[in-house]
Amino acid sequence: MSKRRQGLGKLGETLAARLLEERGYVILERNVRVPEVGEIDILARDGDTLVVVEVRTRRGGPHFAPEESVGPRKQARLAALAEAIALDRDWQGPLRVDFVAVELDRAGRLRRLELLQDIIGM
Repeated sequence: MSKRRQGLGKLGETLAARLLEERGYVILERNVRVPEVGEIDILARDGDTLVVVEVRTRRGGPHFAPEESVGPRKQARLAALAEAIALDRDWQGPLRVDFVAVELDRAGRLRRLELLQDIIGM
């Protein structure tokens, strides 16, 4: 992955974390790796619910919306990641997967920051 894309991803994750905190979430970890399953951008708590958060950031030009990049295969992987994290942490409470869409204009100014809750319905 290029440094430019990594920087864009980190910026999106930082904006997403701020949004989540403003909404009352507690950020537990960022960039959580689960061996043989994958990585999740943000792990948080929303009240008594453990939340796995996927962040997608897009910048400038004509393109598809960030949420359009999370098709059935990606949703299945996110569900597997959430379950693996819950199992690894011996989590017995509610669990869900949220998504944060970040869109920037060509100059890097924030155009849209949106939280979509429970995108999989676990």
